[in-house]
Amino acid sequence: MRIGVFCSGGDAPGMNACVRAVVRTAIAAGQEVMGVCRGYAGLLEEDFFVNDRGQPLMTLRSVSDWSRKGGALLRSSRSDEFRTEAGQQKAVAVLEKHGIDALVPIGGDGTFHGAVDLARFWGGQIVGCPGTIDNDLCGTDYTIGFSTAVQTAVEAVDKIRDTAASHERMFLIEVMGRHSGYIAVHTALAAGAEVVAVPETPTEIEVIVQQLDELKDRGKSSIMMIVAEGDEEGGAEILNERLKSAACPFSTRVVILGHLQRGGSPAPEDRILATQMGDAAVRAILDGKTGVMVGVAAGQCILTQFEETFAQHRPIPQSLLDLLDALSQ
Repeated sequence: MRIGVFCSGGDAPGMNACVRAVVRTAIAAGQEVMGVCRGYAGLLEEDFFVNDRGQPLMTLRSVSDWSRKGGALLRSSRSDEFRTEAGQQKAVAVLEKHGIDALVPIGGDGTFHGAVDLARFWGGQIVGCPGTIDNDLCGTDYTIGFSTAVQTAVEAVDKIRDTAASHERMFLIEVMGRHSGYIAVHTALAAGAEVVAVPETPTEIEVIVQQLDELKDRGKSSIMMIVAEGDEEGGAEILNERLKSAACPFSTRVVILGHLQRGGSPAPEDRILATQMGDAAVRAILDGKTGVMVGVAAGQCILTQFEETFAQHRPIPQSLLDLLDALSQ
């Protein structure tokens, strides 16, 4: 059997560890692996990883030391052409031309939407791994890259807090999460932030200003507010202006972490998670499974149909929101 593996969409720390696991598990089982560069776009352009012998096959040595490296060494992209029916049929022709029997796409909901579309025209197996820092897919406790993104954000907040305390200011720190507040909530909890704004809960400016007034009355001289970029009231810049217009009692500054959260060497948790998932994806293919995403829930690898992973928004546990409220006094 020949298995293709690729990364798609936004890069996430741990993707390389996942590719490494796919390659080594497959080869150990006597299978071949082709690395597709630049995701669906690279598939359409027949852009394959070439080993040191000039062959379009990945070897055990091809992925040496990949676990500790950030980014996506196979590179990643988004493809408008693949979103069309003609593009999907072209991808099928490429897969058949190169004798690829199965695919392991590593990415988020867009990647898995693409896998569902491809399966309409292709009879090969597809088993995906959730590689996205947003942690917004159903069917797994955590996605590859989430832990590292939170660690990066917490380290930034810790540094900013020193400046906030020195100048008695409030900082609004924007983290990634267009549709999900997971990074924001976990960052706020770990960094001890006083206020958080996420898409899942209403952001009421008057209520926040009242909370800030009470905190100042109790002697707080500096404040950390974590804002998910997809908050329904807008990002940190917009929220900052609204807070100032509502008589915010603190002098404010805005910091947008942006793509800083995607890079860097993956944390041990992401390396282990990615390795488990890559291995499980290959084993699922060898067991004849297709149309599913590998997840890890309560320490066990599970399989979830692609459509179920993005059919609904993954909620933030109310217990975490309640904990934030209790601690932000």
